[in-house]
Amino acid sequence: MTVVLVFLAVAIALFVGAFISKRRFGLLGLALTAGATLSTLWSYDAGLLIASTGLVPAGPITNAVALSLVVLLPAIVLLFHGYTYKNLVSRILGALLFTVLALAFLMEPLSFALPLSGSAADVYSTVESYRGAIISVGVILAVVDLFFTKPAKNERDRRRR
Repeated sequence: MTVVLVFLAVAIALFVGAFISKRRFGLLGLALTAGATLSTLWSYDAGLLIASTGLVPAGPITNAVALSLVVLLPAIVLLFHGYTYKNLVSRILGALLFTVLALAFLMEPLSFALPLSGSAADVYSTVESYRGAIISVGVILAVVDLFFTKPAKNERDRRRR
């Protein structure tokens, strides 16, 4: 039950952040991919770095939090800069895609810290079997979304013509 509540809380926070910021999924999805790549490269060092601050004791939870932050940090930075959606349906769809892709990338780091037993382990293993497909489709959709991104036109550019 704890696993479901943690993933639900993370999902709600990610969805609300992406929805409120109105940022396009393409750039956020590729930022998540960059963060996941860095997370695999820094897997051991990230936990040690967080533990060395002395604020959090070393352990699996520290490592899980550090890896999760590395995955999410590029996307969080881009929540404050970039192209935006103009209508509500696009915002909802983009935020939903961002949330699903982020959860797929966060499954591994969060599983280190959460107790997986009983029905939670069954649900986790089922979702884990589709993780590769979710990430593949998410990254492809992020690249496709970048093709539909048009730069904003402002008055200064119109006067130059």
